[in-house]
Amino acid sequence: MATFNKLIIGTAVTSFTIFQLLFHVLSSWASTRITPAFNNLNQKRKIEWNSRTVSTFHALVVGAFCVYILLYDEAVNFFSFTDLFLITYYWKAIGDKFFVIHHLAALYAYYFVLGEGMLAYFGNFRLLAEFSTPFVVLEVLGTLTSKANIINGVLMTIVFFMVRIVVMPVYYADVISVFGTEDFHRVGVAAQSAWIISSVVLDVMNLMWMVKITKGCYKVISLIGQEEVKMRKNGKSD
Repeated sequence: MATFNKLIIGTAVTSFTIFQLLFHVLSSWASTRITPAFNNLNQKRKIEWNSRTVSTFHALVVGAFCVYILLYDEAVNFFSFTDLFLITYYWKAIGDKFFVIHHLAALYAYYFVLGEGMLAYFGNFRLLAEFSTPFVVLEVLGTLTSKANIINGVLMTIVFFMVRIVVMPVYYADVISVFGTEDFHRVGVAAQSAWIISSVVLDVMNLMWMVKITKGCYKVISLIGQEEVKMRKNGKSD
């Protein structure tokens, strides 16, 4: 157990250091070379962009780990506290009460996964949701072409729906299948509460975000359709 705790601390410190370096140095350096639009952002938007870069990199790493673990059924997990730290420290720029609730609910549950070695399968299942994060990043650059924004918005809507909404019945079917079993009672009331309460809180927010994303995507597509109709009418009148 002592070795396991050292591994957790070492992983957390290393993860924190890498993501801080990514946020403060590498993101800005790479972004200025990849897209000139980054230089046109104000300081608040640059902070938001860099934080989303960190979230995207984190999501890709965690997602890859989760897919591997779920495929091979290993009782291992991976988690980073960097997102919550950045949201708190740069609250004026990127603060959002639902983001904070989201991260606190996750931390509450993952204490039992990492600290107590419980519920690893369900913890990894929840982390598959991280695959929807990368598509949020391009939203920050307002100077992107409308076509790129549209493609990104549609992809974000589809992926968010697939990894956060479609999987809900599968996840809760697995939860129900172990409910009341000997293993369920063995983890104790504290872990059971963290598991169930966090899952419900996170999924309520996922449903809220899904509705918001879908409305935004529909609005953009509708406006594009209206613009095309106007262009055709103008072309005929000419």
